[in-house]
Amino acid sequence: MGFFDKFKIGFKKSASAFTSGLKEIIIKKEIDDKTLDQIEEYLIRSDVGVLAAEDIKKIISEKKIDPKKNINDEVNLILKEYIISIMQPLENQEFFKKKDKLNATLISGVNGVGKTTTIGKISKILKNNGNKIMLAASDTFRAAAIEQLENWANKVGVEITKSSQGSDPAAVAYKAIDEALKNNFDQVLIDTAGRLQNKKNLMEEYKKIANVTKKIDINAPHDVILILDATSGQNVLNQVEEFNKIIPITGIIMTKLDGTAKGGILLAVAKKYKLPIIALGLGEKEDDLQIFEAEKFADAFIQTN
Repeated sequence: MGFFDKFKIGFKKSASAFTSGLKEIIIKKEIDDKTLDQIEEYLIRSDVGVLAAEDIKKIISEKKIDPKKNINDEVNLILKEYIISIMQPLENQEFFKKKDKLNATLISGVNGVGKTTTIGKISKILKNNGNKIMLAASDTFRAAAIEQLENWANKVGVEITKSSQGSDPAAVAYKAIDEALKNNFDQVLIDTAGRLQNKKNLMEEYKKIANVTKKIDINAPHDVILILDATSGQNVLNQVEEFNKIIPITGIIMTKLDGTAKGGILLAVAKKYKLPIIALGLGEKEDDLQIFEAEKFADAFIQTN
């Protein structure tokens, strides 16, 4: 199955809900002010966000649409072009390439977004690109998390540094980076405990992990990737806001896009925060993490068949 086919299948639920809803609104040969308002309201309900909805409404209102052409096709084209214009500058395929020196990446996010699974999938892509990888099991609050990460390390064929449940998460991260430097690793991926962004003590622990990595390399962590769950809808905006306050985010990965009609939330995040989009999770299998490409996303999101 090709790259675009996976995107189309993964986004089918979001795309079907989105385009069919627009089609029900746009039933006239021309778009009047009432229809424009309905389109804007629908876009907001579809989780693309107020800012993007306002932009799209303005573009449609200013566009001279030929009444001889299919009006729905023309609106879909406007949407595709808008998505690409917002998201293409946020592509970051460099993340997966082999680095000249050790790159320490902190993986964060709230409970249940799929952090550990995503780390396993990231590891496979990095390894395929020639990287030597160390995983750090810094989610020491749950024994199951350590075991899950170890299972992924064995499955993908990468190294792991771990400790017992209840150990200091920052100490595990430090040990992993230290070992990686001594043994010429290219990447360290640090798994952190799922934490609500409003729990101060847990967020302080998260900050401590980042601070400890700086004792080895002042520029670490080199990447801070926030994992977001598409099924959470508008809640992800608050997660981005709060996590970014603690340690500046360098990229996002959105998971569970194959199981939701709320795929538009990625556009809302892109418009509001302009953070690099690293990849998208479109399933549970190890190959179901797709490196982000704006044009592929736009084509898959605005499906008309």
